[in-house]
Amino acid sequence: MRVQLSKAFTFEAAHALPTFPEGHKCRRLHGHSFAVEVRVEGEVNEQQGYLIDYGDIKAACAPVRASLDHYYLNEIEGLENPTAENLARWIWQRLKPRLPLLSAVCVAETCTTGCEYRGD
Repeated sequence: MRVQLSKAFTFEAAHALPTFPEGHKCRRLHGHSFAVEVRVEGEVNEQQGYLIDYGDIKAACAPVRASLDHYYLNEIEGLENPTAENLARWIWQRLKPRLPLLSAVCVAETCTTGCEYRGD
């Protein structure tokens, strides 16, 4: 049986989007309550009855969350232009070595805007 599991985490952070046009509201410093959904996919171990322990996903996400929560994202190496797209890829790059079954990272900046990244 093939399944996809998801685990979510949130963090608070500020950013500015330097590639947006002068005068655009997103170019100015502002903050979000970001929501991240991490998805893993694979074949269920029939003897165990599950794909992966949700606690293992949470543990893999914890250091990533800690490096983002209550920071100015533009000051983090690799996030000088912290768009939702770049943030989703940045998170993927840090989670994939810890979660080989990673299939998607979804980043929501607001309740109506978000990005899904599935790797290159």
